[in-house]
This record gives sequence, structure tokens and C-alpha cells, in this order.
Amino acid sequence: MRIFEKQPLAPYTTFGIGGQARWFTEISSEDAIVEADTWARQRGIPVFVLGGGSNVLVSDAGFAGLVLRLGLKGVEFVDSRDGTARRYRCAAGEEWDAFVERAARENCAGIECLAGIPGTVGGTPVQNVGAYGQEVASAIVSVRGYDLRDRRFMEFAPQECGFGYRRSRFNSTDRGRFIVTSVDFSLTRGGEPTLRYADLKSAFAGEARPSLTEVTAAIRRIRHSKGMVLVDCDPDCRSAGSFFKNPVVSMAQADAIAALSAKALPRFAAGPGVENEGRVKLPAAWLIEQAGFSKGYARGAAGISTRHTLALVNRGGATANDMLALADEIQAKVSEQFGVRLEMEPVMIGFDRLS
Repeated sequence: MRIFEKQPLAPYTTFGIGGQARWFTEISSEDAIVEADTWARQRGIPVFVLGGGSNVLVSDAGFAGLVLRLGLKGVEFVDSRDGTARRYRCAAGEEWDAFVERAARENCAGIECLAGIPGTVGGTPVQNVGAYGQEVASAIVSVRGYDLRDRRFMEFAPQECGFGYRRSRFNSTDRGRFIVTSVDFSLTRGGEPTLRYADLKSAFAGEARPSLTEVTAAIRRIRHSKGMVLVDCDPDCRSAGSFFKNPVVSMAQADAIAALSAKALPRFAAGPGVENEGRVKLPAAWLIEQAGFSKGYARGAAGISTRHTLALVNRGGATANDMLALADEIQAKVSEQFGVRLEMEPVMIGFDRLS
């Protein structure tokens, strides 16, 4: 294991923002995780795990601990006896979009709508990544990780992961405790693609059933049109994707918000679970726009994407403080106008605040 000092973190993030890691190492095996954990314990310093850097905002002061950049690789699979399902075990450092495309090529359905999302496999259960009618929680059958508290590797069944909307035990009750090393997915061989969202239905209107690879290609085109796919030299792509989560509110609160605007308020099912009974999910982008923020709005070097209101972008030379100042401005205005506090989605590294 090689430990580097004062390693700049900005190049490892899609924002291109942030200070240095006091110490930094690349991790390519589970044994190396144990070794790095021991090294940090001996020195009494904190540990942060960095994957693809697509959902993080690093503070300008950096991180005063050891950053582990996960590079665990490998994909294995086994088919069910009846041939209807395929179980993939993916190492945490595998590129997520590449895995989605492989599954689609192999005609395995269940994650095709999650194409074009940057980052690594290990980050998907942490955030319960979802888009266009699918969440990884519906395909995950096991998560393997290292427990930094008890210093052992563990396997988690889906019901032990605490999955919810953009939520899991790994980013809530047990935030910072586990390092995900691999994820098992069960996908349907020859399964129907999920075509629930209007954008997708429109893309295939009047056509016979599209293939899974056609669906992944359509998803990438839609995401690209909204600046949600990483493309070199595209200023709208210097972001962390959606910066705010869609808030889940009571029906009464949704009705009150609708009464405050001349435009119809879109609302969606809040998802399964007793905690979501009588509640609906509202689009954060709608709230932001109705609060007076348009696409392309700028506050110095920090701005809103010209193609998607939910994406905050580094327009060039922005600092972490610049991004937070813009986020705070948006949160304050939405709260003032609608009584809803938007929750930030990116992981904050090196900050005292979490959201």
C-alpha cells in the first residue's frame, strides 16, 4: 500500500472542486482495505472512501484524514437453474454505466433505465440510485462491505440495507461505518424493459418492444439533453448531477403548495412503505423554478445548468464555498415561498455540515 500526502482531490470529482487529502491511497483489494484501516487507526485519523467522485462536494480546505480511492475490479455471474434470472457480483470499483450496458447487451433487464449515470458500482446501494422508474434496490440481492467499527467483512440482504428514496443505512443511520466492496444484482434474462416515464414512452411511441440496448441508448440521449451525462468540454457537465432530492411531503402540504402557484404542481407516488402512506413526491426542479431560479442562473462562478434546474454547475473556477452559497440561496427561497427545505444530495467531504 502506497500512501501519498497532500493529494489534490478536485481531479477525482466531476465538480472539479476541492482541496487536498492529507493522505491518499488507491485500494485494489479487500486486504488493502484492512491494511489502510489499520494504518489510519494507528494514527487516529478519519477515513473517507472515494469512488467515481460523481456525487461528492469536497471542501476548499480538503480532508484532514486518509482518502481511500476504491479500485476493486471484477464482474462474475451465475444463471438460475431455470435460466430466467442472472445474478451478477460486481466489485465496487467497476464503472456503473459500463455494467449497465453489459447487462443490456446480455439481455438482462432490471437496471436499463439507470444508464448514463456516472460513478462506480459501490456507490449505487449507498444512495439507492434511481432514475426513470427504476431503483437499484429492486435489483440488489446482496451488498458486501467492510465494517470500520467492528473490523470485519459482512454481507447484507436487501431488507438489512434500509433502502428508501435516495437513502440506505449506508448514508443515514450507519453513515461512514461501512465500505462497500461488492454488490450482487439479480436481473431478468429476456425481461421486458421498464418504460414508465413519459420521456421514454415518447421515444418509442408506435414502435414494437425496444431492446434493452435501445432503451439504454435512449436514456443516455435524454440525460445528455439535460446535461446529465459526462461529456468532455461541456460546461454543464461539471456538476454532481442532481444537487437536490425531490422532497416527499404530505398530501395536505402538496395541496397548500399547489394553491400558491398558477402552474399545476406535478406530484408522484412517494414509494412503498408505511412511512410514505398519504404522502407524495414533488419535483425539486419545479419548486426551484417557481421560486424564481431559471436554467442558466449564475452566482459568480457557480450556476444552474442551462439544461436542467436540478444540476448546479462549476462554470469555471468555482470553489466549494461558491457552490454552497448558491445552494443556500436556492434552499432559502424555496423554503420561504413553499415551506419546504430541499435536501442536498451530494456527499459533503471535509465540511462540518452534512446538507
